[in-house]
Amino acid sequence: MISFVGAGPGNVDLITVKGRQVLEEGDIIIYAGSLVSKEHLKFCKDDSKIYNSASMTLEEVIEVMKKAVEGNKKVVRLHTGDPTIYGAIREQIDELDKLNIEYEVIPGVSSFTAACASIKREFTLPNISQTIILTRIEGRTPVPEGEDLEDLAKHNASMAIFLSVQEIDRVVEKLAKGYGSYDIPVAIVYKASWEDEETLFGTLEDIGQKVKEKGINKMAQILVGNFIKGDYERSKLYDPSFSHKFRSASK
Repeated sequence: MISFVGAGPGNVDLITVKGRQVLEEGDIIIYAGSLVSKEHLKFCKDDSKIYNSASMTLEEVIEVMKKAVEGNKKVVRLHTGDPTIYGAIREQIDELDKLNIEYEVIPGVSSFTAACASIKREFTLPNISQTIILTRIEGRTPVPEGEDLEDLAKHNASMAIFLSVQEIDRVVEKLAKGYGSYDIPVAIVYKASWEDEETLFGTLEDIGQKVKEKGINKMAQILVGNFIKGDYERSKLYDPSFSHKFRSASK
């Protein structure tokens, strides 16, 4: 059995209970290099064999999995955050399907939720946004037509932008064109939940300069939208004048 496990965003305790248990039982561990805290490896068995996938190709990863399964070994593929978001697990899964190898996917805490928690905000606010867009700027990996940052920003939804802080100037320009303004709140969260986490607040007008002054060029979430700062309406869920299945409205 192959277990794809989300290690969480950084803090070793943000892996799920199930994920930790599977990790403790694993015979072969293939972890996603520097993106996953090495503190997780302290929970592995003393005799487990550990591979760093940063220097491996897809074919090499699959070959390790194949041999392990043939030897009746439990394999843990430890991914950063949640493996279903920018985890490149589909191509691994498709290869395992060809080999008739069983697998499971165990979710984890994503860096986008960890980043929002770090700045103590909520993505979904009444009359501000009920939609979250998870995306990235195009780079060596392109984005499909219609998913350019400028196009997505026109929705005025809350945004969490992955893998893009190294292109902060291009990010800002595209977002400003889409929003039609530079006066949009932005938060940068570097290494959310890690011990050396840093957060920056600003707007599209000044966030680029702040990022450069801090020298942040990787492992950061760019959070954008009016959920970060500004007025919003009170939620109906706890409004005394609003009734629902479990509570009658106050008179």
